[in-house]
Amino acid sequence: MMNNRRLSKAVKRTVFVGVGLFLLFIGISLFFQRFMLTQPDSQVGPIISEQVLDYRPLVVKYAKKYEVEEHVDTLLAMMMQESSGQGDDPMQSSESYCGERGCIQDPEVSIKQGVYYFSQTLKAAGGDVLTAIQSYNFGKGFVDYIREQGDDFSQEAAIQFSQKMYAADPDKEKYRCLRDGAQELDACYGDIYYVKSVMAYKDKLKQE
Repeated sequence: MMNNRRLSKAVKRTVFVGVGLFLLFIGISLFFQRFMLTQPDSQVGPIISEQVLDYRPLVVKYAKKYEVEEHVDTLLAMMMQESSGQGDDPMQSSESYCGERGCIQDPEVSIKQGVYYFSQTLKAAGGDVLTAIQSYNFGKGFVDYIREQGDDFSQEAAIQFSQKMYAADPDKEKYRCLRDGAQELDACYGDIYYVKSVMAYKDKLKQE
């Protein structure tokens, strides 16, 4: 009889401890969820790399030189999309500089050329920033395409231009179809969602 009582007490203690641990776990989980929900929006969204932020002084320098200083955050966002600030050509501006990839081996040359090229696309686009951003990726031919359409930048126009350029090139093997859905749309020329990504990074930079 005594053994049964001891066993019963042991079972009760075990159940009590188990219930206590379960309630503690629930409490911690609820606290964590509430903590996450009360965090500011700046904790959510794309991340800007330290490398890109470190290049701000150089971007400012050449933005002033080419009279686009009000677009410094846009240029940094473009760098983030292009390379996350990695490598010797963080603005991926070799093609606009020498006509082929990889010819720039100096980050400052890359930034100088990238800012200059953006300033030229912005002028060609008549100040339409979104068209200038997409033209940085597509090339200045996109500015001409937008002019022919008699309109400003739109996502539909970016997709249509990509489709046009992709269809016109017989060598489809060189295209990587960067974005989900690009291949289904036959829009593998360039990055059809380049503007969307750049603007998301720009919004994040405003919060830094």
